[in-house]
Amino acid sequence: MSKFKALENALNYSFKNENLITEALTHKSYKKPYNNERLEFLGDAVLDLIVGEYLFKKFKNEDEGILSKIRASLVNEKGFTKLAQNINLGDSIFISLAEENNGGRSKPSLLSNAFEAVIGAIYLESGLVITSKIVVELIEKSYDNIDLNSLSKDFKTALQELTQADYGETPNYKMIRAFGPDHKKEFEIAVELQNKIISTAIGRSKKEAQQKAANIALKKLQGESRE
Repeated sequence: MSKFKALENALNYSFKNENLITEALTHKSYKKPYNNERLEFLGDAVLDLIVGEYLFKKFKNEDEGILSKIRASLVNEKGFTKLAQNINLGDSIFISLAEENNGGRSKPSLLSNAFEAVIGAIYLESGLVITSKIVVELIEKSYDNIDLNSLSKDFKTALQELTQADYGETPNYKMIRAFGPDHKKEFEIAVELQNKIISTAIGRSKKEAQQKAANIALKKLQGESRE
């Protein structure tokens, strides 16, 4: 019997390469010659594509802006942690005793990264079609409703939730400049966190510029949290 049976049952998938899935489940704290960081990198890209295609097909009449907002609410640490928890992924990962004593099996960053790595491993051994089926089924099981109202969050709200959780504070939005003729005025807005400007963006209204700047900041902070 496979030592990954519980995870296989949760995913409705049988792993073909035991070495590959072992690598995907191995955190760097476990002090092996390998860890899951490379597979995490691959899985992140695969998940971005799968979720993008899923939303493209599901919401046929929505524009790029709306689809990007919905994807941003799914393709992030919080979203991947939710999926990882729904397959009890924490029970299967290999971590050091110190990391385990520090709550590693339920730590969002660790769960999210391991989930990406597992998806990367499945993609390598079974391809995009099978991986997509697994991911889509898991998403649809994990969310009560998959629609614009339940999934879509504006970037400012998403950024505020992330900074409150990780930094204990909310970002500030500062107007850098307004320029152009009155009938075609544009605004440049900066996002400030911990007294540092972390992103800027230009929009045709202050609200649009704020949303664009928040989106840039969100991607930047999410990228840093995965490093």
